[in-house]
Amino acid sequence: MEFVTTREELRTIYKTPRPTDGSIRKELKALDGHCRSFIGKSPFVLIGSSDGAGNADVTPKGDRPGFAAVLDERTIAIPDRPGNNRLDTLENILLNPSVGLLFLIPGMNETLRVNGDARITVDAALREPLAVDGKEPQSVVLVTVKAAYMHCAKALMRSDLWKPETWYDRATLPTLGQILRDQLALADSAEATDRWLDEEYKHTMW
Repeated sequence: MEFVTTREELRTIYKTPRPTDGSIRKELKALDGHCRSFIGKSPFVLIGSSDGAGNADVTPKGDRPGFAAVLDERTIAIPDRPGNNRLDTLENILLNPSVGLLFLIPGMNETLRVNGDARITVDAALREPLAVDGKEPQSVVLVTVKAAYMHCAKALMRSDLWKPETWYDRATLPTLGQILRDQLALADSAEATDRWLDEEYKHTMW
């Protein structure tokens, strides 16, 4: 199998967009009103990061719509709620601040992409207003925006992501307890693991 190894070779396969094309012109250097409104309505964002050695990671962050706070046209604050404590994204940010964000709004096929540099803070003045039911985030990721633009609908249209009639019947898919039992060779039953997970979700959501 042959692989594409140079940008020049890649551009013989794909057209090079012109500076006047919409795909180039739509890139903003700061958040305009549409971007701010989109983030304010989004309950879900994917954060792409990588460490100093180039190992990549994408992690989901979700909460009530508008959980990611736009502080100004160049700054987004993303609260970090309790998780599995792997800290893949946070440790990556310490080594390489460059991140890519993908914001989604359920039912909307267009997405918002934001690229920038991230920092981590535990400043109480920022954590307090991002609290949910009195529970502050453990830390906050501050992203300084370098580029922001709307992404067209093709990927979500092709996938029918928001159409329930295309979704698998959840009962036909394994539970996380079943998957972990097999992957980790757990002594506990899948049912016991699922019950434990349910309890964890109840008490450690925020």
